[in-house]
Amino acid sequence: MTTQHKALGIPLPQADWPLPVWTARSGRYVDLVPLSVDHADLLWPAVVAAPESFTYLRYGPFTHPAGLRALLGDLSQRSEQPFWVVIPKGGVPQGWLSICDVFPKDGSIEIGSIWFSPELQGTRAAREAIFLLMCHAMDDLGYERLVWRCQAQNTKSFRAAKNLGFTYEGTWRRAAVVDGWQRDVAWFSILKDEWPHHRLAMHNWLVADNFDASGRQITRLGNGPVAT
Repeated sequence: MTTQHKALGIPLPQADWPLPVWTARSGRYVDLVPLSVDHADLLWPAVVAAPESFTYLRYGPFTHPAGLRALLGDLSQRSEQPFWVVIPKGGVPQGWLSICDVFPKDGSIEIGSIWFSPELQGTRAAREAIFLLMCHAMDDLGYERLVWRCQAQNTKSFRAAKNLGFTYEGTWRRAAVVDGWQRDVAWFSILKDEWPHHRLAMHNWLVADNFDASGRQITRLGNGPVAT
């Protein structure tokens, strides 16, 4: 390979990647089911109780179930952005998330448009829900680049990205307008050769032995793999 070719980047034998498969997925603590308008009634109590949880999304909050039903009808019909409803084991739906901004020619894929109820946020079920889609993107579909993007002012999402193993790449200043506010957008990624380490760390964090009798974590996610 010549010096000129090296300057162009990393050559790849693959020219295209498959699209996400919109099917149910299950883990130890959570089930993901393709989102539909039929989930509106079960989601409504959590949605209406937490209007502040929609601050960094382009939709919500909602004051009437009809608004939520309209949103779910829209989200569930996006053929290029599959959404799943998040159901903790033995519980009721507590949120949703999606695979979005898929670029099959570039090997790049993103997890985003996440809404988790306050009750779900920070739990094993929440992190496993994201992990299930990370595994689908990187293991099942073999993508080169997994993206996390959030408004830079969203400190919870910023912290979650780092805990999940994403590398902060930088911030696009005043890159989005949401509800009339100009907002900065922070970008994060996990690359294909980095993924095995982060997959192991997350897998080990999720094992039952990493939680005490009251469900508190023994080793924090982001502090490295838990000894097994």
